[in-house]
Amino acid sequence: MNTNTDSTVFIEPETRDSRNKVILKWFKLLLRSRTGTVGLLIVTSVVLIAIFAPLLAPHDPVKMNPLKALQPPAWIGNGTVNHFLGTDSLGRDILSRIIYGTRISLLVGACSVVVAGIIGMFIGIVSGYYGGLIDNIFMRIVDTFLAVPSILLILVMLTVFDPGILTLILVIGVTNWITYARVIRGEVLSLKQLEFVKAAKTIGTSKTTVMIRHLLPNVISSFIVISTLSVATAIILEASLSFLGLGIQPPTVSWGGMLSEGRDYLATNWWIATFPGIAITVTVLGIIFLGDWLRDVLDPKLQGRS
Repeated sequence: MNTNTDSTVFIEPETRDSRNKVILKWFKLLLRSRTGTVGLLIVTSVVLIAIFAPLLAPHDPVKMNPLKALQPPAWIGNGTVNHFLGTDSLGRDILSRIIYGTRISLLVGACSVVVAGIIGMFIGIVSGYYGGLIDNIFMRIVDTFLAVPSILLILVMLTVFDPGILTLILVIGVTNWITYARVIRGEVLSLKQLEFVKAAKTIGTSKTTVMIRHLLPNVISSFIVISTLSVATAIILEASLSFLGLGIQPPTVSWGGMLSEGRDYLATNWWIATFPGIAITVTVLGIIFLGDWLRDVLDPKLQGRS
């Protein structure tokens, strides 16, 4: 970490050559990590599937055809290639619904993490830098949130407000900023004791400028790692809430909703719930693998294991 006492610039601006070197270094580190490479491939594939869902889905995900209800996958019995992963109880194509469900999972996961990250980053930096009464107030708010199970708080909020994508994003985001606030506050408490922060305050740099230009760039690595892993948590949470009927509402396709619809057919038509479950598992594992690699690369204490 550069501890240059020049208050105007703590992290030196990168030239084009230095940026290329950093990118090449990250690429080499990624190739050296099997889990990181697998995670990146999975996440990239899921993102591309979500973007090009209309081109990849063989059927309309909400179109019902009772004549083709409960068809098995293509490799079983009377299954057909036209419905490669089979159909559900209403004759809807499982593969198409999984592809479109990717969009909802990524949208809710990413957007809720943005909401939680903004709240947690603001509270963490302000609380850690100012200390005193402000820090005590924010930390008591954190303690209050920790005292109430997040899933209970989410269920209460979803019963009060109309369920939907925007509501789900806001509810998950508002209830999951605690980790950001606590980790970033801890880092800021250490950073503000370093010479470059003291020098900035000595020459009269405003507190807002110190927080934005000197503290924020030095906690962004932790923010990235927490955000990556939080996306996986948000995806599981969205699927759980949709499974309970409090998340994404029909006819919008979600993986959790597909699991809920298929739970009554597990003994006879297992594919209805199995394939959405596999999609959730693979996506979450990919994000976790990528997050673990980012943690190892960005945390100086763990770089020796990268």
